[in-house]
Order: sequence, then structure tokens, then C-alpha cells
Amino acid sequence: MSQPVRLVLAIHNHQPVGNFDDVMEASHQDSYAPFLDILREYPEIPISLHISGSLLEWQTAAHPEYIERVRDLVDQGRIEILGGAFYEPILGNIPRRDRLGQIRQYSQHLEQMFRTHVRGMWVPERVWEPSFAGDIVAAGIEYTVLDDFHFRCAGFTGDELHGYFSTEDEGRLLMVFPGSERLRYTIPFADPQETIDYLGEIHSRFPGSVIVFGDDGEKFGTWPGTKDHCYRDGWLRRFFEALRSNPGWIRVTTLSEAVNNVAPVGRCYLPDCSYREMTEWALPTERQREYTRLSHREDVDVEWQALLSFARGGFWRNFRVKYPESNEMYARMMEISRRIRERSRQEQAPHVEALLSEATTELYRGQCNCAYWHGASGGLYLPHLRHAVYRHLISADNLLESVESGDEPRVTLDAGDFNLDARKEVRLSSHRLVAYLAPARGGHLYELDVRGLQLNLLGTLNRRVESYHDKVREAAAQNATDGNGVESIHDLVRFKQPDLDKKLQYDAWPRKSLVDHFLQSGLSLHAFQHGRGLIGDFAEGVYSTVLRPGRRRVEVELSRVGSIGEQHTARVIKTIALDLDSSGSLSAVYEIRELPPGVPVHFAVEFNFAGIPGGADDRYFYDAAGRKAGAVDSLNSLDDVLRIGLIDEWQGLDASLEFSKRAAVWTMPIQTVSQSEGGFELVHQSCSVVPRWEFVAPQDGCWHVEITMDLDTSVAQARQLSEAAVSG
Repeated sequence: MSQPVRLVLAIHNHQPVGNFDDVMEASHQDSYAPFLDILREYPEIPISLHISGSLLEWQTAAHPEYIERVRDLVDQGRIEILGGAFYEPILGNIPRRDRLGQIRQYSQHLEQMFRTHVRGMWVPERVWEPSFAGDIVAAGIEYTVLDDFHFRCAGFTGDELHGYFSTEDEGRLLMVFPGSERLRYTIPFADPQETIDYLGEIHSRFPGSVIVFGDDGEKFGTWPGTKDHCYRDGWLRRFFEALRSNPGWIRVTTLSEAVNNVAPVGRCYLPDCSYREMTEWALPTERQREYTRLSHREDVDVEWQALLSFARGGFWRNFRVKYPESNEMYARMMEISRRIRERSRQEQAPHVEALLSEATTELYRGQCNCAYWHGASGGLYLPHLRHAVYRHLISADNLLESVESGDEPRVTLDAGDFNLDARKEVRLSSHRLVAYLAPARGGHLYELDVRGLQLNLLGTLNRRVESYHDKVREAAAQNATDGNGVESIHDLVRFKQPDLDKKLQYDAWPRKSLVDHFLQSGLSLHAFQHGRGLIGDFAEGVYSTVLRPGRRRVEVELSRVGSIGEQHTARVIKTIALDLDSSGSLSAVYEIRELPPGVPVHFAVEFNFAGIPGGADDRYFYDAAGRKAGAVDSLNSLDDVLRIGLIDEWQGLDASLEFSKRAAVWTMPIQTVSQSEGGFELVHQSCSVVPRWEFVAPQDGCWHVEITMDLDTSVAQARQLSEAAVSG
């Protein structure tokens, strides 16, 4: 009798750091708990299970009974626990030191929790680079799962992938299983018999093979339509029954059992890669469109298909090029990691070691991958995930500040390449605020951290062209409606709101703060909202820089001579200051010199406020008299304004702008159309506040205004003290 086919079911359960509690609860009730319920009925079907650290921490607090049930199945040998990097970072997106630290720390945590030895790991998003093999082995791991696409990109054919391989880096040997892309699409979307037939084909030709299904546990209940499909309609039970009905030639097993009893089929060295769809998403948008068109051509012949087998998409790290906002998070994370590393090299007092350990955990949480990229799920486009990354990075920064300065209030001024663009940026810091300026990019204020709230008010996202926007337009043109079948999320065309095609809009400059605009005289809000009417080159021009450090006050002077139309130029000087006595305020003094006398001038300074969701009654603008002036996602055109404020009652934040000269003010929401597991949706990213002045240039060619941004968190601080008193 021929040897059976070994089928490994490697299930990966993950929720991002910072995901909404109700979303995690729904995933638990729809996927994780019912899957375990049915699995318990089939003792002959073991699985390899990976639970990300962010999800495991939530489940430990919210559903300890689930942890106990998993532990029981581990004790019975029915679940193999897979390790990984603790908070599910892309391994190529974090320093090697943190890579090793996260893997080792999570293995220790899992071994203590589940009383088992962790031998294998899940590679987040299967993003692979050759040097990872050595790092993974150095962290104590023996084997992992990638996609068969990785192997195809290394030159292997499908018939060569019915087992696992050895690879190495610097002499460190790692076993690697190719996960089947075919099974990723049949499970759970096709009838169970289709999977059985596929396994039968393999068994008839390659008896003794090891075939791995490795994919998200959320496919079994959380993805749209799959809860009813898997449980009400019985797909999962029918699948397990089909596996149980073929014991003579299908052996459902685990990765560890396969490694223990089956020899590797060969050696491999894999290129940088991920699963096929990820490599497409990492491409620049136009190249992504071209790649999709070529790979889905209908008029293809055999040679064309053979040629496509040698093609792959982009490199994951280029998400940081495609989305500068991802690079901003990455650069901030790298800065925190470097500071922790440098401080950890020194001999520390015990209380300092404790602070550094806590800062390291916050850093690790801020490395969670989901907010750093975008594909078929919201990822980078979901504000709460980006702000969760910043929340943990700012918390780590606060802890480092305690280590470096104790409780002594101070202001600091530093220059360095903080965003890794080969140009210098400027960092102003106090015990209440941290501000980053980019002189080489319009002198923008591109990060503004409110320490007490662990909130980056400039964790914004630009509206940009995405390849799937074509689907939005096409579906709208065809008046498409939802189908009745169960689809993979890669095929969904569903609208969460109506008329999304009419909401598609793209930004011509970064949506940051202290963005300087010279505008056409009499320009309307509607025109500006749609990116029209700019007549200057200041919005993204290079500013020269003068730093003025001090013990109680620090200043940065940024200046630039640029155009204000086809015939005129002017010099803009803006001086940004942070004062110890008003460390929750940032002031910007604007001087415009060398204006042509008698010429009409329309000057505006754009501010953006992120992290304050729209569509809520407790988040709103107010005027100088304290009257409400619309929700944060409202469109406003106000005149004769000396002060405008923005309240977030839920977070306890009062952000205001005061002007030394009366201004007209525009406010507008910045909303993106993006795709997620549930379809296409409109997402509020930030509210834009644009004070502006229309005047005739005076005879001396000089004009000035002072803008003071005050960030009051006293309500939040009072709330924190009250909660601390109750808990104490």
C-alpha cells in the first residue's frame, strides 16, 4: 500500500495591536471559538496553531476559558503551538536585534502559557528575506511555513513542492514548508471534495508527500459570508468529515510530526518574497495595474503562461516608498529602537532596567505590521491602527524621557535625519510635546506628539490613486450589486457607503501642518478643496534652517524665497518656537518679505488634525466665543476669526489655533476611499484647518502674523488622576 499524503493544517489567528475591542470580540465569536468547538469533535485531526501575541494578550484577558481549552488540546497532542515574533511585525521592517528579541520572548511566553516546547514559527505575512533563516535559527526556531510562490520564484515547479526543504544562512539550518496557494483558495471557498480530489491527484503521483495549508483563521467565520458558510451551512464539519473518511491515504498531521518522520525533499535558497498578492500590492500603482493586466490576459498561450511563472511583483520594503506615511512610522520606530539599544549598553540601576524593559515592550507593540502596508485589507488606511502604532512608540519615548531626564521639565532642540530621507529634520521636544519639522519638504510640521495622550496629531494619510479605484468606478458605472456566493476578499466589490466613486479625490501635497500656500485671489473653498488655485511653490519647497537652542526656549527659523505667481517672488520666514513656560503650545511667527507693493496677496497656512474621528457629537469645532462651529468632518468657511478650536471630549483634548491678525478659516475633512475585508469604504483621515489672509502688499513689502497652537489635555489628566484614585 502506498504511503499516505500528510496534510498539515497550519492556522494563523491574528488581530492587530490597537484593533477595536468589538471587532476582536466578533472575530472570537465568529471564528476562533466555533472553529475550536468543531475541532474538538474530531480527535483524529490535529492542527498547528499560531496565535499572534496581540491577539493572545486580548484573549487572555477577555476569554481565559479559550486559552484553557487550547491548553487542554495541546496537552492531548491535538494542537501544536507555533511561535513567531511577539507582536507580528514584518521581520524586514524591524532591526535584527528586535527581530531576535521578539521571537525569543514570544517562545518563552508561549512555553510558559501552554506548557509546551515551541519549535516552529509563523512568519508574518510570509514576508521573507534570505538572511531571516539565520536569525530565526539563532532565536531558537527549527522550521517555518512560507508560500509555494516563494519556491516558484526560486525556480521550483509545482511537482517539486510536495514536501519541505532545508535552507541555511551563515551555516544555520532551517526547515521550510511551502504552503499551497491552491489550498488557500479552495479552503473554505470550494466544496470540500475539491480539496480531497486535489490531494488524491498528489497521492496518486507523489505518495508520501507533505502538503501544507497555511492561512488565516479568520477565513473560518470573520471574512464576509464565511460564518454562515462554515458553520450554519456546515462547510467546516463537512471538510473534517471528508478528511476523516479517507484515513487510508490522508493523514492530517502537524509540522512537528512531519519534521520528525519525513526527510526534507531537498535544499533551497529563497529570494525576498511574500505571497503572490502581497508582491502585487507592493508595486507602485501604475506598475501594479500593468502587472495585473498582463497576468490576467485572456489571449495567452502556453509560452506566455511559462513566462509568467518567472515573474513576480515588488519588494515588501517598497511599501515605505509607495506610502511615505508608512516610512514616517518606520523611521520613528527605528529612532526609538536605536535609543533603547544605546541606553541598554550602559550599566543601569534596577529601576532604570525596569523602565527600559517596559519601553522595549511598547516598542515591540509599535512594530505590529498591519498599519505599515495596504492590500486587500484596510491596514495603513485604518486610522485607529496607525494611531495605535504611534501610541506605543510615544509611550516608549515617554519612558526613555523618564530615563534620560527624570521628572525635570525641559525643552530640547535636535537636528538629524529623523525620517531617513538623506536630509536633516528638526526635533523640538518638551515634557508635553514632541514636534518634527522637515525643512527640505516645505518646512512642514510632519509629526506632533501629545505626550499625555500618546497621540500623534499628524498621523495623517494622503488621498492617492489606488489600482482598485478602477473597480470602484467600473462597479458604479455598471450599478453592480452583491452576488450570492461566498467570495475570497480578493474578489470583493462591495460598497459600505453609496456613491463612493464620487468621493474619489487625490491630494497634490502632503496633508501635514505649517504647509504654506499662496493662492489665487478670491479662490473658493470648493476649488481649494479639489486642489486648485495654488500659485506659489512653497508647499513643498526647500527651506533654509537656523536653530536657536536655549535652556527655556528653543526656536527654529525656516526661510525660503519662492514664486507667488508667474511674475512675482517673495521671501517667507517662519519661526517655530517651544517655550518651557508654555510647553503645551507651539508658536509660529510668519514674516513675508520682499512682496511687490500694491499687489493683492492671498496667503494661507494649512494645519491637519488626525486622531480625532469624524461622525461623533463629542468631537467638534468651536469659535472664539466657545460656540460649536460644526463637527470635525464638516465643511466650513468662517470669516473674521481670531481663534478656532477643536474639542475631542472622549480623549480629553482641546486643540486651538489663535491668530494675531483676524483671519478667514476653511475647514474640510480629508477622507479616503479604500478597500477592506468587507468591501470599499469611506474613511475619515484628518480634518484640515486653513487660516488665510487676503491683503494688498504694503509699500515696504512686509507682512507678518503669529499663529499659536495650544494643546490642552487638562481634562484627560484630571480623568487619569480620578481613575488612578479609584483603582488605588
